[in-house]
Amino acid sequence: MALIKLYAIDGKTNGTLEVSDQLFAVKGSKSLVHEALIAHEANNRVQYAHVKDRSEVAGGGKKPWKQKGTGRARHGSSRSPIWKGGGVTFGPNALQDYAIKLNKRAKKKALALVLSDKLANEKMVALTDYNLPEAKAKFVGAMRKVLPGTGRSTLIVTLPADKPFIMAAKNVAKTDTIFAGSLNVRDLLAHEYIIVSEAAIKTMTDLYTR
Repeated sequence: MALIKLYAIDGKTNGTLEVSDQLFAVKGSKSLVHEALIAHEANNRVQYAHVKDRSEVAGGGKKPWKQKGTGRARHGSSRSPIWKGGGVTFGPNALQDYAIKLNKRAKKKALALVLSDKLANEKMVALTDYNLPEAKAKFVGAMRKVLPGTGRSTLIVTLPADKPFIMAAKNVAKTDTIFAGSLNVRDLLAHEYIIVSEAAIKTMTDLYTR
Protein backbone atom coordinates (compact mmCIF):
# COMPACT_ATOMS: atom_id res chain seq x y z
CA MET A 1 0.00 0.00 0.00
CA ALA A 2 1.22 3.50 -0.89
CA LEU A 3 1.42 6.11 1.88
CA ILE A 4 0.38 9.75 1.79
CA LYS A 5 0.86 12.44 4.45
CA LEU A 6 -2.42 13.35 6.12
CA TYR A 7 -3.22 16.95 7.03
CA ALA A 8 -5.82 18.58 9.25
CA ILE A 9 -7.76 21.56 7.90
CA ASP A 10 -5.51 23.92 9.91
CA GLY A 11 -2.41 22.68 8.05
CA LYS A 12 -1.04 20.48 10.83
CA THR A 13 0.11 16.99 9.89
CA ASN A 14 -1.97 14.16 11.24
CA GLY A 15 0.11 11.07 10.48
CA THR A 16 -0.05 9.12 7.23
CA LEU A 17 -2.79 7.37 5.29
CA GLU A 18 -2.53 4.12 3.36
CA VAL A 19 -3.95 4.33 -0.16
CA SER A 20 -4.51 1.66 -2.77
CA ASP A 21 -1.61 0.78 -5.05
CA GLN A 22 -4.20 -0.01 -7.73
CA LEU A 23 -5.15 3.66 -7.88
CA PHE A 24 -2.20 5.64 -6.55
CA ALA A 25 0.90 3.61 -7.49
CA VAL A 26 0.21 2.65 -11.09
CA LYS A 27 2.82 2.72 -13.85
CA GLY A 28 2.17 2.74 -17.57
CA SER A 29 2.35 4.59 -20.86
CA LYS A 30 1.52 8.30 -21.00
CA SER A 31 -0.02 7.66 -24.42
CA LEU A 32 -3.04 6.14 -22.67
CA VAL A 33 -3.52 9.37 -20.70
CA HIS A 34 -3.36 11.34 -23.95
CA GLU A 35 -5.88 8.98 -25.56
CA ALA A 36 -8.26 9.37 -22.60
CA LEU A 37 -7.92 13.16 -22.73
CA ILE A 38 -8.72 13.30 -26.46
CA ALA A 39 -11.71 10.99 -25.96
CA HIS A 40 -13.03 13.11 -23.08
CA GLU A 41 -12.75 16.32 -25.13
CA ALA A 42 -14.41 14.71 -28.16
CA ASN A 43 -17.26 13.19 -26.15
CA ASN A 44 -18.04 16.53 -24.53
CA ARG A 45 -17.93 18.50 -27.77
CA VAL A 46 -21.15 20.28 -28.64
CA GLN A 47 -21.62 20.88 -32.36
CA TYR A 48 -23.37 24.23 -32.82
CA ALA A 49 -22.38 25.08 -36.40
CA HIS A 50 -24.98 23.94 -38.90
CA VAL A 51 -25.81 24.89 -42.48
CA LYS A 52 -28.58 23.54 -44.68
CA ASP A 53 -27.79 21.25 -47.55
CA ARG A 54 -30.00 21.25 -50.65
CA SER A 55 -32.44 18.76 -49.12
CA GLU A 56 -33.16 21.14 -46.20
CA VAL A 57 -33.59 24.42 -48.11
CA ALA A 58 -37.21 25.50 -48.51
CA GLY A 59 -38.74 25.77 -51.99
CA GLY A 60 -37.05 24.79 -55.19
CA GLY A 61 -39.56 22.14 -56.15
CA LYS A 62 -40.44 23.82 -59.44
CA LYS A 63 -37.98 24.03 -62.30
CA PRO A 64 -36.90 27.71 -62.52
CA TRP A 65 -37.42 27.89 -66.29
CA LYS A 66 -37.83 25.52 -69.18
CA GLN A 67 -34.90 23.40 -70.25
CA LYS A 68 -34.29 25.01 -73.64
CA GLY A 69 -35.07 28.13 -75.61
CA THR A 70 -34.37 30.81 -72.99
CA GLY A 71 -30.67 31.34 -73.69
CA ARG A 72 -29.87 30.70 -70.07
CA ALA A 73 -28.07 27.79 -68.46
CA ARG A 74 -30.10 24.72 -67.59
CA HIS A 75 -31.27 24.46 -63.97
CA GLY A 76 -33.53 22.03 -62.20
CA SER A 77 -33.93 23.65 -58.79
CA SER A 78 -33.17 26.90 -56.96
CA ARG A 79 -31.94 24.78 -54.06
CA SER A 80 -28.80 23.96 -56.01
CA PRO A 81 -25.53 24.84 -54.17
CA ILE A 82 -24.52 27.15 -57.03
CA TRP A 83 -27.56 29.36 -56.48
CA LYS A 84 -27.64 32.22 -53.98
CA GLY A 85 -29.78 30.99 -51.08
CA GLY A 86 -29.32 27.40 -52.15
CA GLY A 87 -27.94 24.52 -50.12
CA VAL A 88 -24.33 24.35 -48.94
CA THR A 89 -22.06 21.52 -50.02
CA PHE A 90 -19.93 19.84 -47.31
CA GLY A 91 -20.82 22.48 -44.70
CA PRO A 92 -20.84 21.87 -40.91
CA ASN A 93 -23.73 19.76 -39.68
CA ALA A 94 -25.08 19.62 -36.13
CA LEU A 95 -25.82 15.92 -36.57
CA GLN A 96 -22.13 15.11 -36.92
CA ASP A 97 -20.92 12.83 -34.12
CA TYR A 98 -17.38 13.37 -32.80
CA ALA A 99 -17.59 10.75 -30.04
CA ILE A 100 -14.60 8.49 -29.45
CA LYS A 101 -15.15 5.18 -27.70
CA LEU A 102 -12.76 4.24 -24.90
CA ASN A 103 -13.48 1.16 -22.80
CA LYS A 104 -13.99 1.42 -19.04
CA ARG A 105 -10.80 -0.39 -18.14
CA ALA A 106 -8.71 2.03 -20.22
CA LYS A 107 -10.48 5.04 -18.66
CA LYS A 108 -9.79 3.78 -15.13
CA LYS A 109 -6.16 3.00 -15.98
CA ALA A 110 -5.63 6.51 -17.41
CA LEU A 111 -7.21 8.06 -14.30
CA ALA A 112 -5.02 5.92 -12.04
CA LEU A 113 -1.91 6.98 -13.99
CA VAL A 114 -2.66 10.67 -13.44
CA LEU A 115 -3.47 10.18 -9.74
CA SER A 116 -0.29 8.14 -9.27
CA ASP A 117 1.74 10.88 -10.92
CA LYS A 118 0.19 13.51 -8.62
CA LEU A 119 1.06 11.45 -5.54
CA ALA A 120 4.58 10.64 -6.75
CA ASN A 121 5.31 14.33 -7.37
CA GLU A 122 3.76 15.48 -4.07
CA LYS A 123 0.95 17.30 -5.85
CA MET A 124 -1.76 15.44 -3.95
CA VAL A 125 -2.83 16.63 -0.49
CA ALA A 126 -4.92 14.41 1.78
CA LEU A 127 -7.17 15.96 4.46
CA THR A 128 -8.92 14.32 7.39
CA ASP A 129 -12.16 16.14 6.49
CA TYR A 130 -13.66 19.39 5.15
CA ASN A 131 -15.26 20.58 8.38
CA LEU A 132 -14.98 24.40 8.35
CA PRO A 133 -15.82 26.65 11.33
CA GLU A 134 -18.36 28.25 8.97
CA ALA A 135 -19.28 27.68 5.32
CA LYS A 136 -17.50 30.82 4.14
CA ALA A 137 -14.93 31.46 1.43
CA LYS A 138 -12.50 33.08 3.88
CA PHE A 139 -12.10 29.79 5.74
CA VAL A 140 -11.43 27.86 2.52
CA GLY A 141 -8.90 30.56 1.57
CA ALA A 142 -7.24 30.21 4.98
CA MET A 143 -7.10 26.46 4.52
CA ARG A 144 -5.44 26.87 1.11
CA LYS A 145 -2.77 29.14 2.63
CA VAL A 146 -1.63 26.59 5.22
CA LEU A 147 -1.67 23.55 2.91
CA PRO A 148 0.84 22.68 0.16
CA GLY A 149 -0.01 24.25 -3.19
CA THR A 150 -1.02 27.68 -1.97
CA GLY A 151 -1.33 30.09 -4.90
CA ARG A 152 -1.42 27.20 -7.39
CA SER A 153 -4.40 25.89 -9.35
CA THR A 154 -6.05 23.24 -7.19
CA LEU A 155 -8.88 20.76 -7.65
CA ILE A 156 -10.67 19.67 -4.48
CA VAL A 157 -12.31 16.24 -4.65
CA THR A 158 -15.56 16.19 -2.68
CA LEU A 159 -18.65 14.14 -1.93
CA PRO A 160 -22.33 15.22 -2.12
CA ALA A 161 -22.31 15.49 1.68
CA ASP A 162 -19.70 18.26 1.42
CA LYS A 163 -22.15 20.75 -0.12
CA PRO A 164 -21.50 23.57 2.44
CA PHE A 165 -17.77 23.31 1.75
CA ILE A 166 -18.37 23.30 -2.04
CA MET A 167 -20.46 26.48 -1.80
CA ALA A 168 -17.79 28.15 0.34
CA ALA A 169 -15.05 27.27 -2.18
CA LYS A 170 -16.81 28.86 -5.16
CA ASN A 171 -15.25 32.30 -4.70
CA VAL A 172 -11.72 31.18 -3.81
CA ALA A 173 -9.13 31.98 -6.48
CA LYS A 174 -7.52 29.11 -8.39
CA THR A 175 -9.77 26.61 -6.60
CA ASP A 176 -12.31 24.26 -8.17
CA THR A 177 -14.26 21.33 -6.79
CA ILE A 178 -15.37 18.05 -8.32
CA PHE A 179 -17.29 15.06 -7.00
CA ALA A 180 -15.25 11.89 -6.48
CA GLY A 181 -17.65 10.05 -8.76
CA SER A 182 -17.06 12.54 -11.60
CA LEU A 183 -13.26 12.47 -11.73
CA ASN A 184 -11.76 12.68 -15.20
CA VAL A 185 -8.34 13.01 -16.77
CA ARG A 186 -9.00 16.48 -18.21
CA ASP A 187 -9.83 18.19 -14.91
CA LEU A 188 -6.97 16.49 -13.08
CA LEU A 189 -4.46 17.59 -15.71
CA ALA A 190 -5.86 21.13 -15.76
CA HIS A 191 -4.93 21.64 -12.10
CA GLU A 192 -1.45 21.43 -10.60
CA TYR A 193 -2.60 20.19 -7.17
CA ILE A 194 -5.48 18.09 -5.90
CA ILE A 195 -6.88 18.03 -2.36
CA VAL A 196 -8.73 14.90 -1.25
CA SER A 197 -10.44 14.02 2.01
CA GLU A 198 -10.18 10.58 3.62
CA ALA A 199 -13.81 9.90 2.75
CA ALA A 200 -13.28 10.95 -0.87
CA ILE A 201 -10.23 8.67 -1.17
CA LYS A 202 -12.31 5.74 0.07
CA THR A 203 -15.06 6.52 -2.46
CA MET A 204 -12.52 6.88 -5.29
CA THR A 205 -10.93 3.56 -4.37
CA ASP A 206 -14.31 1.82 -4.36
CA LEU A 207 -15.29 3.33 -7.72
CA TYR A 208 -12.11 3.11 -9.75
CA THR A 209 -10.45 -0.14 -8.64
CA ARG A 210 -13.28 -2.55 -9.39
